[in-house]
Amino acid sequence: MSEEPVLYEVSDRIAILTLNRPDRLNAYTALLGHHYFSYLERADRDPDVNTIIVTGAGRGFCAGADMDLLQGISSGLGNQHELRHEHQTWALGLRKPLIAAVNGACAGLGFVMAAMADIRFSTPTAKFTTAFARRGLIAEHGIGWVLPKLVGPSRALDILMSGRVFLGDEAHELGFVNHLAEPDELMGAARAYANDIATNVSPKSIEVMKRQVWHGYELAMTESNEIADTEMTASLRRPDFTEGVQSFLQRRSPEFDQLAPRSD
Repeated sequence: MSEEPVLYEVSDRIAILTLNRPDRLNAYTALLGHHYFSYLERADRDPDVNTIIVTGAGRGFCAGADMDLLQGISSGLGNQHELRHEHQTWALGLRKPLIAAVNGACAGLGFVMAAMADIRFSTPTAKFTTAFARRGLIAEHGIGWVLPKLVGPSRALDILMSGRVFLGDEAHELGFVNHLAEPDELMGAARAYANDIATNVSPKSIEVMKRQVWHGYELAMTESNEIADTEMTASLRRPDFTEGVQSFLQRRSPEFDQLAPRSD
């Protein structure tokens, strides 16, 4: 196994990021965070990537912040800024779908990372917990903003205030996990979902839809509708619309334009 804290590979227009500290259940460190966000940005800029999957090596997804780091911070010997390379909500601004394939322990910062994905796959027995309240902490790294939007305020408060452990089955019932798969089928299921998007969905449509959903939470309905009307008019003028209709009528896979490289 490579000593890189995050592995990165691209095939069939899918970028796969694997958190790679299996001996520590992929516990979060500043170095892991640096690589993770750097690879997310790389995938988002790569015209050969349409979808992104993040998973964990070994038995865990991410067991939260590395306990040695937390112990150092609590004793005054560490720096709290080592916990973040970027604010976790940055991931919501990606132009491409981010899919979390939760293969095991998903706690603390690992739970936040999964929450910031657009879609979550999990095994029925993967263990989830926010854990923050049980460490004397609060809803950190944007989880207090995004979690109520995923599961509702009351369920979010249950998950946050209790800090209890719950399994993938319950995470699916709560609406936090979108799809369940057995451990030996998890990555195959996530890949199949990603491949369907990469093959059949307009990248530009996804970019606009993600912006509508995440930015829409901050807007009044009338303002959101005005933006939707403007975006709809623009989409009707793009070649992707013509291609989408023609490919359906001709019973073939569409050939949509790829996103232009980011200018920022």
